Amino acid sequence: MSSANGGDGRPDPTTSHAAALPYLTQYEQNGVRVVVVHGAFDLNSGPVLASALQDAATTHTTVVVDAAGFTFADSTVVNVLLHFHRVHRLRVARPAHQFLRMLEMTGADRVLDIRPTVEDATAP
Repeated sequence: MSSANGGDGRPDPTTSHAAALPYLTQYEQNGVRVVVVHGAFDLNSGPVLASALQDAATTHTTVVVDAAGFTFADSTVVNVLLHFHRVHRLRVARPAHQFLRMLEMTGADRVLDIRPTVEDATAP
């Protein structure tokens, strides 16, 4: 899959549209589906993330959420990830600082498989 930035196929979350609605991009790496978040996710946009994760799980046994692009994430996102994790193999890569703090405060960091890089998260 090619990207708009002409790089290695992975979108650069630092170039996301700051004023735009939250959105997701996806790609495959090492046989793993990577779902990249961009923007602020809350009660209204959480179902979009849940749907994308479910779709990814239909064709891939492992799904990675590249969480570096979260500009905001509320408890809805944490719940989506925890529910998905109960049934599927999920890894969270590169969580943005505020999102990582939320995972730590809720204890979700002790349940979810959090990795420092996408490369680590997609390694066999």
